[in-house]
Amino acid sequence: MMVALLMGFSCGLPLLLTLTVLQAWMKEEGVDLTVIGMMSLVGLPYAVKFLWAPFLDRFTLPFLGRRRGWLMVIQLLLMVSIWGMGTTDPGNNPLLLSFVAFLTTFFSASQDVVTDAYRREDLADAELGLGSSLYINGYRVGMLLASGGGLILADHVPFSMVYAIMAACMLPGIITTLLTPEPIITQGVPKTMREAVIDPLVEYFNRQDALWMLGFILLYKVGDSMAGAMTMPFYLDIGFSKTEIGTIVKLFGFWATVAGSLAGGVFMLRQGINRSLWIFGVLQAASTAGFAILAGIGHSLSVLSAVIAFENFTSGMGTAAFVAFMASITHKKFTATQYALLSSIMGIPRVVASAPTGYMAKHIGWQGFFIFCTLIAVPGLLLLFKFAPWTTSEKHVKLEET
Repeated sequence: MMVALLMGFSCGLPLLLTLTVLQAWMKEEGVDLTVIGMMSLVGLPYAVKFLWAPFLDRFTLPFLGRRRGWLMVIQLLLMVSIWGMGTTDPGNNPLLLSFVAFLTTFFSASQDVVTDAYRREDLADAELGLGSSLYINGYRVGMLLASGGGLILADHVPFSMVYAIMAACMLPGIITTLLTPEPIITQGVPKTMREAVIDPLVEYFNRQDALWMLGFILLYKVGDSMAGAMTMPFYLDIGFSKTEIGTIVKLFGFWATVAGSLAGGVFMLRQGINRSLWIFGVLQAASTAGFAILAGIGHSLSVLSAVIAFENFTSGMGTAAFVAFMASITHKKFTATQYALLSSIMGIPRVVASAPTGYMAKHIGWQGFFIFCTLIAVPGLLLLFKFAPWTTSEKHVKLEET
């Protein structure tokens, strides 16, 4: 569990160094806003990491084992690339900075692939819920350190020093990789690239409920994603100040999410993933309805605090269950490839379904919009009848039987 937490920290740290912190540095250096906006494209590797995941499943380096060997190389390269970002000059050479930032996101996405595979292979099915929740919390702490800590540091030292310090913060992950044991694999490993690329798809789609599970992955958090895409304009529109938003939504909300993830992990350890998906899914939908209540009441710090506490707590539980479920349905022979593909599919609603949210909020109002986001969660819950019935506490798909 400690390994899951520390690996989550190492995976969360690089993410905002190529987004929030980098944007602040470029703005300070007078880089054109158009160029700053285009820099978001360096995050493309996170969306297509499944393309090289089979390579990481297929080949084993001659040291530390199949997972730890790749993880060590990737983490060292990631540390160098983060440090390298700090040695560039955004004002005079934004092209070089974008190249180094792209390398950073590539190595970061690769670290995600190997870490997800390691966690799936290292933990027993019953432990995936708690392990996933600790991984997610470590990930959030890494993001908080990089964004909040990085921006605070930038007020006192140059950005080049900020990136050097953040590169050094990769050391806990590297030490963890050195000290943790290599997972024991009982399912075999791919012997050819065909086995690594084609067989994971064949194995998955030969399952009885394969398409239902994909539909569930697409729909389970769609309402949550749609609502989340418009919360910031919503807060400002009903009269909350940026200080109130920062204090309640960001700081208070962060710890509510952490508490929810931990509570969700412990609950899954006792009740299993299936029942957790049901309960957390219903609570997620109810928390979205809380925004509709807030829209009706208007500016109220007490109501905002209650809504944020409930929403972030239940969202933390739902995310922990969702991540654990995706890990549980991967076959241990193709863990990296299958999990990378499923996590990429998970990100589709966040991009596609969130696109029309501004139009909807404008034409049906805030209350109508959040009620719609609540109802759109129902199809994802109904799919649970098919492959995750309440009466079964363990997952429906037994990999050894497939």
